[in-house]
Amino acid sequence: MSDEEDISGPPPSARGRRQSVCAEPFNPNSIEDEDTPKVVHPKTDEQRARLQTALKRLFLFKRLDMEQTSEVMDAMFERKVPKDEKVIEQGDDGDNFYVIDSGTFDIYVNDNNVGSYTEQGSFGELALMYNTPRAASIVATSDAAIWGLDRGSFRRILLVAAFKKRKMYEEFLETVPMLSSLERYERMTLADGLYSEKFEDGVTIISQGDEAEKFYLVERGEVSIRMRKDDDVKEVAYLKKGGYFGELALVTKRARAASAYAVGDVTLACLDVGAFERLLGPCMDIMKRNFQSYEEELVKIFGTSLNLTDARE
Repeated sequence: MSDEEDISGPPPSARGRRQSVCAEPFNPNSIEDEDTPKVVHPKTDEQRARLQTALKRLFLFKRLDMEQTSEVMDAMFERKVPKDEKVIEQGDDGDNFYVIDSGTFDIYVNDNNVGSYTEQGSFGELALMYNTPRAASIVATSDAAIWGLDRGSFRRILLVAAFKKRKMYEEFLETVPMLSSLERYERMTLADGLYSEKFEDGVTIISQGDEAEKFYLVERGEVSIRMRKDDDVKEVAYLKKGGYFGELALVTKRARAASAYAVGDVTLACLDVGAFERLLGPCMDIMKRNFQSYEEELVKIFGTSLNLTDARE
């Protein structure tokens, strides 16, 4: 079952069901951090460590910076769920977003079992984003532990963060020459798939010979691309804001052809391999045309071709 499924329930302190609300459009600009009370549920070091581990598995939290992640962790509460307890009921209004810490759950739609969760996952975000009723019921099939985030904190922290991040990435993507052929809606979709990673000066971002997992765009800072041939290591490219790398291995389905190193502190916009293949189809011809120029440049540097464009099916 997908992390995007909308299945959630009330916090343990609730005494009754939340009354039905009308769907309200969410305007991120209408929420100001300083005017919204911040919720804090105290936690032990052990609880915080477990929560941090659970959050790392979820794509939704990759968009958050360290301060926002800390605020989410402060606002979340732990709930112990005994086996056979129905956590939420299909058709109820949504009060919380949930992250699974441990345990297993079955998911029911119209009394039909449609899937399950095993030890990890999240649910409940769609009802909080769009104010729609719960799409399913969820029942614990073992003793379990889940982390809850109330509706107000979810909308204030996660939705505002996602909105601001999308706007930032849309503006950034407009500066990348390779992406100039994309329509605006394609750039918006691409922006939704990106997340930031930061690297300190001298850190190896990718290593030659490694399996390819991501495509990178330089948001801030500079990146040195170096290639090793036999015992000879040379810089083959130097990238600044708007530059990109990592596409060669993803398109050809080969190991990394070069290593990348951070020059100074660097922030990169990252796209996982699945999203790369799904979202950058319109740019594939441009990238493939660039491969020939890569080969020509390497002949100048090393004196021989390295067969970079020998794509495997």
